[in-house]
This record gives sequence, C-alpha cells and structure tokens, in this order.
Amino acid sequence: MIKVNDLSQNNSIFNNFLGQLRDLKVQQDRMRFRRNLERLGEIMAYEISKELDFEPEDIYSPLGVAKSNIIKDHPVIATILRAGLPLHQGFLNYFDSSDNCFISAYRKHTSADDFDVEVEYLSSPIIDDKVVILTDPMIASGASMVLAYKALLRKGKPKHVHVVGVIASAEGVEYVKRHMPANCTIWVGAIDDEMTAQSYIVPGLGDAGDLAFGSKEG
Repeated sequence: MIKVNDLSQNNSIFNNFLGQLRDLKVQQDRMRFRRNLERLGEIMAYEISKELDFEPEDIYSPLGVAKSNIIKDHPVIATILRAGLPLHQGFLNYFDSSDNCFISAYRKHTSADDFDVEVEYLSSPIIDDKVVILTDPMIASGASMVLAYKALLRKGKPKHVHVVGVIASAEGVEYVKRHMPANCTIWVGAIDDEMTAQSYIVPGLGDAGDLAFGSKEG
C-alpha cells in the first residue's frame, strides 16, 4: 500500500511558509513566493532523507577520526517544468550531489473546460535501481505526476519513487495512489478537499507557475 505523508498534520515552521505561499498579499512579492517554495523543498528534502539508505564512513578531522553515517546513494531529483523549478532548487540545496531530471508537461486544451496532459520533453540520467524524487508544487488531478513517471521509465526502472507536491487535492492523491507502483511514497504539504472542473485546487494557491515566473500566453 502506498504511504501518504501529509506534513501539515504536524506543527512546524513548514506551516508558516505554506501559509505565506497561499496568502494573496504575500503572493504579490514574486521573489518571496519563489523563496518560500524553495524553503518548503528544503524541509521536504530533510524529511525524505530519513527514508534513504546510509552507510558508515570515517571522517578525518584535524584532530582525529569521527564515525559518521553518510547517504549511500544520492537520489535523482526530477521536476515538472516550469512551476517546479523553485521547489527543485530547494531539494538540490540539500541533495547537492544528486543527478537531475527535467520533464516538460503542459495542458493541451481541447475545449474551454477540457484538456489532455501532454509530456513534451524529458532530460534525465539513467534511473535503473535509483531512488527518484519526482516533484511538482501542485497535485491537482494527479495526471501530470503519473504521466511524468511513465516518461521516466524510458530511462530505467527506479528502486523507489518519492512523489512530492506542496498542495494536493484529495482526488489527485487518490489518482496517484491508484496509478503508481507499490514502490512509491507520496509527500504533500497539505491536502485540500475541493477541485474545480478545470482541475484547480480549492482553496489551493492559484497558478504556481504564474506566481513564480509571471503570466504566460496560451
């Protein structure tokens, strides 16, 4: 059974940053919005690091030798463009020896209220037997996450996948659980109950890509 970790269930500074991310007034400062996404990524990276494999290593200081447990294999950090870039940077700040993967996915509208999710581009290392952290700020319908994972399989079969979303809809979490393999763990900052017909999370925070980088055409 796929485990879901909802970080909002525990009181921590994480909830302060998440609250600022949602706040209409704070969102007016684009740089602060990006930084808050980055900080949330850093905290989530720390939490996920507890699930990784470690091995003992001798660390030589000027005065002697210290025993320390060091991450055995650094995870591959995979991110859906473009909204995921600040979140990705937060993970990279902590997993600074990791390989990186970028996936371009977008909504291809067939009507005003209907669309398909298209994966257009993939830049990835080989991921056979690797731990992969797949990030996107929002898990709305969950379709983008699942399609991104399927695209990654062109580069190998991962040992484990950590799916990360800052805010998710309850429906999106259930979709990911149904369509991802058993070697998957879901990490979210909060789960909102409602999603509109256009697959926007309510209360959510709006369009994370536009808030981070400005509005786009099309």
